[in-house]
Amino acid sequence: MSKEHLDIIDRAVEKAHVWLNELACELDSGDRRYAYRVLRAFLHALRDHLSVDEAAQLSAQLPILIRGIYYEGYDPSRTPEHARGLERFLTRIAKEAELAGETEASFAASAASSVLLRHISPGEGEDVLQALPAHIRELLAEGQPAR
Repeated sequence: MSKEHLDIIDRAVEKAHVWLNELACELDSGDRRYAYRVLRAFLHALRDHLSVDEAAQLSAQLPILIRGIYYEGYDPSRTPEHARGLERFLTRIAKEAELAGETEASFAASAASSVLLRHISPGEGEDVLQALPAHIRELLAEGQPAR
């Protein structure tokens, strides 16, 4: 294998670490395993609330390793979720990330959203937010600069 191919893998790992470090900081935690659990749960819940087309458009802007996490276990025939309430969204994140409950999941979702929106184009961020029910969109847009 050429050095170039290894550089591609090294850069992919580096980008994933950047996302996890930023999320750990947003979560006010030094625990990157915790940040990984939150990111994974958030991406899965978000993905399953998007249409197949919107999920694919978002994935195109994700670093390759983050994209792999995003698509892990994806079943496009079951999306978008029909029960799209905020409580179910937060309960899913809490369960998958092993959080204490909806309050911690709400904080975690806001933090993960902040990291995601920093790393994708403003237009794609707006498309993703607009594809969500208003109550979820409001949670994820909290504290974000006006788009």
